[in-house]
Amino acid sequence: MTKDRRNRAWYGKHDKDGFIHRSWMKNQGFPDHVFDGRPVIGICNTWSQLTPCNAHLRDLAERVKHGIYEAGGFPVEFPVFSTGESTLRPTAMMFRNLASMDVEEAVRGTPLDGVVLLVGCDKTTPSLLMGAASVDIPAIVVTGGPMLNGWFQGERVGSGTHLWKFSEAVKAGEMTQEEFLEAEAAMSRSPGSCNTMGTASTMASMAEALGMALSGNAAIPAVDSRRRVMAHLSGRRIVQMVKDDLKPSDILTRQAFENAIRTNGAIGGSTNAVIHLLAIAGRVGVDLSLDDWDRLGRDIPTIVNLMPSGKYLMEEFFYAGGLPVVIKRLGEAGLLNKDAITVAGESMWDQVKNAKNWNEDVILPVEKALTSQGGIAVLKGNLAPKGAVLKPSAASAHLLQHRGRAVVFEDIDDYKAKINDDTLDIDETCVMVLKNCGPKGYPGLSEVGNMGLPPKVLKKGITDMVRISDARMSGTAYGTVVLHTSPEAAAGGPLAVVRDGDMIELDVPNRRLHLDISEQELAERLEAWKPTHQVPESGYAKLFHDHVQGADTGADFDFLRGCRGSAVPKDSH
Repeated sequence: MTKDRRNRAWYGKHDKDGFIHRSWMKNQGFPDHVFDGRPVIGICNTWSQLTPCNAHLRDLAERVKHGIYEAGGFPVEFPVFSTGESTLRPTAMMFRNLASMDVEEAVRGTPLDGVVLLVGCDKTTPSLLMGAASVDIPAIVVTGGPMLNGWFQGERVGSGTHLWKFSEAVKAGEMTQEEFLEAEAAMSRSPGSCNTMGTASTMASMAEALGMALSGNAAIPAVDSRRRVMAHLSGRRIVQMVKDDLKPSDILTRQAFENAIRTNGAIGGSTNAVIHLLAIAGRVGVDLSLDDWDRLGRDIPTIVNLMPSGKYLMEEFFYAGGLPVVIKRLGEAGLLNKDAITVAGESMWDQVKNAKNWNEDVILPVEKALTSQGGIAVLKGNLAPKGAVLKPSAASAHLLQHRGRAVVFEDIDDYKAKINDDTLDIDETCVMVLKNCGPKGYPGLSEVGNMGLPPKVLKKGITDMVRISDARMSGTAYGTVVLHTSPEAAAGGPLAVVRDGDMIELDVPNRRLHLDISEQELAERLEAWKPTHQVPESGYAKLFHDHVQGADTGADFDFLRGCRGSAVPKDSH
C-alpha cells in the first residue's frame, strides 16, 4: 500500500516538487530514510499555556512520537487553535467551529497519512473530531486526562462545581471572601482538565464511547504514568490504522453515536455533549437529532457517582475501573451496539467485556443509581418549538414539575445589573428567564445558563430555582436549568417575547415547556418583535453570526455540515 499513501504525493517524487518537500523538512535534521513511504503521522497538538487544561500536552506529544517511531511511522507535530474555556472570551464555543476548520485544512493540506488528536479542554475534543471527520483520514484521540482531586478544609473540591457552590456561599454569608480566595489553589492542584464529570471529562468519555480513543483513555489522571503509556500505545496504534485504512467514517456510524448517547446518560454527562455530538454527526452525514437524545437516553440510569450529580471525582472513577465498566454495564443490559468498530480494530464489546468494577460506591449498581432516568431530557412546547434540554441527574426532583412567574433578564448584562438588587421582585417560586445568549445572541452560546440565584433567596437557604435560557452551562454546574432553548431569542424564537409576570410551566416527565399565554397573543408578540442584540459588522464574529445554525442541530456552520472534501488537495507546484 506504500504507493497509495497520501505522503507519496509530496515525498515520493524525484522531481523538483519532491526535492522541495524533502529538502525543507531535512533542515530539521530528519534523515533521508524517513521519506521512504512509511506512514507520516501528524500529531495535532492543542497545547497552550492559555488553555490550562492542555498545558501539559507537550510531554504527551513526545510519548505519542515514541509509539509512532516504534511502529515504523514518521511523526510530525503541529499546533492548531486551542479553545480554552477558562480564559477565552466571549466563550470558547464561539471558536469551536473555527478550530475545526483549522484542523481540517491543516490536515488536508499537508502530507499526513494519519493523525493523532491531542486534546483536553472541552471544546478542543469536538473541534478536532469535527475537523478530522471532515477530512476522513485515519485518526485517533488522546486526551490529556483530568487533574487530581481538589481538597479544601477536609472536603473534596470539584473543579467548577465547587466554584458555583462557594460563590453562592459567599453571597449567602456562609463563606468569607478570604476562604473563597484560599480555595483557588485547592481546586486546581495538578495539570489536567476538570476533575468532575464536566464537559471535558464527558467529551473524553464520548470519544471513547464513539470508538475514537483506545479503551480506558477517558479517566486516567493527567499526572498518572499510565496516561503517558496510553499516549505511547495510541502512537503505535495509529500507524497500524493507516496500514488498515481505518478511517473516522468507518467508526463514526449511527451505532457509535447511539452508544455515546446512552453512555452519556449512564455517566451523568454534560448537556454540552448534545451540541458537540450533533455537530460531529453532521460532519460525517449521520442523521442525529434531539429526538434521538431523548429516545435513547431517557431510560438510562445514571450510575457514575461523580460531581456535579454525585459525590466523587475523576480520580476515583479511574481507580474504580473507568468508562469500560460503564460500557460493559450497558452491554449487559442490552443497551449497547456491541459490534460497533473502534480505533483498536476490535468491536466495542471485545474492548470492554473483561472490565471489572473495583468500587461500587463510585460506579453504582443499577438498583442504587443516582437517578433511574438519566440522560438528557429534551423539552418541547410553545416556548421551545425546536427543543430545549435539561440534565435530570443535576436537577432538584421537586422542581421537575413546576409552574412559576417569569422574572426576565433581556441579556447577561441586564441579569448582572439586577440580580443582586434586594428590590428585585423575585422569590424561590419564580422562573428565571435569560434571553439573547444563544449562538447568535451572545455571540457564541456562552456558559451563563446556570444563573446564580439572587442573594435574598440564597439567604433563605434556597439553593435551586428553575432557570430557562438559550445559553449553555458548564458541565461542572448543577441545578434545574433549562438550556439551548430553540429557536434562540436573537433569531426571533418565542423566548424573545417572554415578559415579566408571564406564567411558565416546566414538566420534565412529560417533556413539556410551556408559556401560559394564548396562541393568538404569542403570535401577536412575535409579529411585533424586533431584535435587540448587536450584530457584528466584520471579521470572524460576522462570519459566525451569519452562518451558525441553532443549538438544536449542533451550532455548526451551515456550509460545513455533511461536507467532506477530498483528502488529497491538488498539487500547486
